[in-house]
Amino acid sequence: MALVTGAARGIGFETARQMHMRGASVAVLDLDATDAAEAAERIGPRAFGIAADVTDHGAMQAAVAAVVEKFGGLDVAMANAGIAQSSVATVRGISTEEWERVFEVDLLGVWRTVRAVLPQIVERQGQIVVVGSVYSFANGVFNSPYAVAKAGVEALGRSLRAELTPLGASASVAYFGWVDTKLVQDGFARPHSERLLANSPAWLLKRIQPDEAGAAVVRGIEERAPRIFAPKWWRYVSAMRGVINPLLDRRFDHDERMIETVREIEAAADEQGAAAVSAVTR
Repeated sequence: MALVTGAARGIGFETARQMHMRGASVAVLDLDATDAAEAAERIGPRAFGIAADVTDHGAMQAAVAAVVEKFGGLDVAMANAGIAQSSVATVRGISTEEWERVFEVDLLGVWRTVRAVLPQIVERQGQIVVVGSVYSFANGVFNSPYAVAKAGVEALGRSLRAELTPLGASASVAYFGWVDTKLVQDGFARPHSERLLANSPAWLLKRIQPDEAGAAVVRGIEERAPRIFAPKWWRYVSAMRGVINPLLDRRFDHDERMIETVREIEAAADEQGAAAVSAVTR
């Protein structure tokens, strides 16, 4: 019996579908009840759609209780729900509300999911997967709320594994690169993204499909792996982060294209702010 959040589409949907193919009963949790129900119907007869806001602790507790009542228990939970900021922005340029909303969903939403499922996972010696990202260890330039949240998710998942293993349960952190989901598609289409893409090597931008990411998660659950990478080669970047990150940070400090991109994004933010003030004062 499994629960996947953010499961109406993308990685969550594919993970739920592939667990169902292996015989699991799966709760497909998403913010919208209709989306969750439709996804569950597409997955199969042992899938159950349920709506809840992962940032609402009470709603998550109620959702888990409903899943346990329907399935009789919960063995696996995947905290996958996440969002990204709506535009490329610096820490100075992004609105306080948007920064905090991304953090609220992407880190505290994972925490509240974990908190709600933990009693069942411990009782049934099950498995939790928290969804991080390569942003868990990469520089979050222009994407700071997402990167900060995903770094926190990694820390949470590592702590969980150390604490759950003596109890017979376990936890994994999933690290995804670019997966061809709506979140990534929208991100690549945002203004100024083309400048960032031009500054990045082509091999770093190669996307994989959601079913590949879902298959990696299912394998990781079966193996109780501490870390799940998709594509797999990101594991080597993670292992070398102590060497690679200072080099990349230094490049950001000195690369003229990156410096110019920062200036352009900051100037655009200043123009938008000035326009907003002018509209208010008219």
